[in-house]
Amino acid sequence: MTTRSDDGAIDRRQSLKCMLWAGTGVVWTVTGGVPASRLIGSAKAAEGGFSFVQLSDSHIGFSKPANPDARATFGAAIDKVLTMPGSPAFIIQTGDITHTAKAAEFDDALEMIKRAKLDVHYSPGEHDITDAKTRDAWLERFGKGAGGGWYSFDHGGVHFVSLNNVVDLKTNGLGSLGAEQVAWLEGDLSGKSASTPIVVFCHIPLWMIAPDWGWGTEDSAQALALLARFGSVTVLNGHIHQLMQKVEGNVTFHTARSSAFPQPAPGTAPSPGPKVVPAGELRKWLGVREVAYVPTPTSLAVTDSDLT
Repeated sequence: MTTRSDDGAIDRRQSLKCMLWAGTGVVWTVTGGVPASRLIGSAKAAEGGFSFVQLSDSHIGFSKPANPDARATFGAAIDKVLTMPGSPAFIIQTGDITHTAKAAEFDDALEMIKRAKLDVHYSPGEHDITDAKTRDAWLERFGKGAGGGWYSFDHGGVHFVSLNNVVDLKTNGLGSLGAEQVAWLEGDLSGKSASTPIVVFCHIPLWMIAPDWGWGTEDSAQALALLARFGSVTVLNGHIHQLMQKVEGNVTFHTARSSAFPQPAPGTAPSPGPKVVPAGELRKWLGVREVAYVPTPTSLAVTDSDLT
């Protein structure tokens, strides 16, 4: 396993650190399992391939001291998407699009994200699906044809897999995939060549970041075992509202910032939850992500930008 600390140095001894950037964003590329970063324009990163956008944790309906108006900051995130150079192919949204899974929140979020004028592929968060009723409401708006909330699609030679790990939460709120979804994933991947680039996206991380805070998925090892034969696997998630990265074998894991509010880094607070920062600094802690695929031996390039 290789982790990268926020000063840019590879550190195999220390625990994972939250990586925060401001300004124009950082493109991550991985060669030989070692990540490297540089400031770069998104359009250049996507030459010869395509890019897509990741949005996460908009928490429409949230209105507390950490962010009195989550709708405004989600609108700023959409503005970022609209001004990105080049033409992103689509958006993936990695959960908690709403805060309390109310019908009005679902409808507001749907209308706001339509402004980007891009196709959107969703994974649910635990704030989106709280019971059978809200599950059905989420599926009706964001997951038609997705069965239990998991599905896959192909684009530009890349196989995308959306997983649902928020329905049967375990101790401390750990995510869970369940036997049915793991069996589906095995069948979904069975016909794919080992050279096919794979992008998996879901809400709760598929790696154990902070089990005491529920920042991990209890049965993720089963899913990762099915992905082990592929040469390039990128896993994108939300939930923890901050940037972290891990490289383990053929898999690169990336967490994403929220467009609503930050959360504390593990070990810096008694528990997770909305983190209050000075009002003038809030948008530095929030962000969007663009991911570029170029058909070369390297992995996907990831650009994170804040909302300032």
